[in-house]
Amino acid sequence: MKTLRLLLCLCLTVTFLLVPCRAFALEPLRDDAIAIAAPSAILMEKVTGQVLYEKNADERMLPASVTKIMTLLLIVEDIEAGKLSLEDTVTASARAASFGGSCVYLEEGEQMSVHEMLKCIAVASANDCAVAMAEQLAGTEALFVERMNARAQELGLENTHFTNCTGLFEDAEHYSSARDIAVMSRALISHDLIKDYSTIWMDSIRDGSFGLTNTNKLVYWYEGCTGLKTGFTSGAMYCLSATAERGGTEYIAVVMHGQSIESRNADATALLNYGFSRYELCSLLPEEPLPALPVELGTAESVPLRLEGEAAALIPKGSVKPDYLLELPERVAAPVAEGQPLGTLTVTLGEETLAELPLLAAQPVGKLGVFPLFTRLFGSLFGL
Repeated sequence: MKTLRLLLCLCLTVTFLLVPCRAFALEPLRDDAIAIAAPSAILMEKVTGQVLYEKNADERMLPASVTKIMTLLLIVEDIEAGKLSLEDTVTASARAASFGGSCVYLEEGEQMSVHEMLKCIAVASANDCAVAMAEQLAGTEALFVERMNARAQELGLENTHFTNCTGLFEDAEHYSSARDIAVMSRALISHDLIKDYSTIWMDSIRDGSFGLTNTNKLVYWYEGCTGLKTGFTSGAMYCLSATAERGGTEYIAVVMHGQSIESRNADATALLNYGFSRYELCSLLPEEPLPALPVELGTAESVPLRLEGEAAALIPKGSVKPDYLLELPERVAAPVAEGQPLGTLTVTLGEETLAELPLLAAQPVGKLGVFPLFTRLFGSLFGL
């Protein structure tokens, strides 16, 4: 049995060596490596959070309507938590109806579904709908803003503070940074629901009587664009968090304080093009099933294994495979708890460790009682 288990582990390790991918530790490009006109920008990959380019990415700046990324995130999270339904009705207050700028001209007492409100915010950047939703979720915009700031802290945003849910007002205490916007954008696009709205180019509300056109023109002409949010005020100038996906790899390009819509879009396009032309996402999870680990004196003879998390790495296109090492004991003693760490899959490139993925028990295995143990011993003695 010992020899058999050693052969099994050896075979599995050889199988991992055949997985066709390679990963590298990537350092962000210097800020003059790509011709970006905006004073602040960043390029981030969605799954790993790897930053490929940054330019003054931690500078606090006015975010304008890019603020609504956090507003949308809280709405979507409440929907997916079951606290809110797309079919719920939202009634516009006098305050929500008073908002100008980008809006759909809500009237006091006008009712729309959450679905329509989301569409108006994501597509038309509607300030009136953002305030109406803030009041729906928290009672008042001020209380909703408290939630926005609390969520920013949970995400580790060190250069972000909100005083409103729209970004319409130029307040010195209302600020964010390119890096923080990329992080909150990453959180938002992890919810597929938002892409049902952020990818809309043209639509309508009020039974087709009021048309909507996406403020993000990349949705129309940039291949794979998945969103996400534009912004403009005279102080913030032209801001954008642009997301796009091709071949399973998705990037977030944030541009702050662009001088024009054309310049802002050109910067975002250059960043996204750089990512797609140079790198791709590679899963570090093995293609072959993991072995079951033998259990001593357990109610089952072995316990199945699982890897923790969805491990991936951003790799240069055309890369070769890394090295994989499976580290497991020969056996484990019962009882075994579900989720109990039992080993490690280490992924390396040369002397550099790219990932150490914990191998966990996929299910619990109890310890044999006296009678079942006697029965098993009796069976093994007499070949039963």
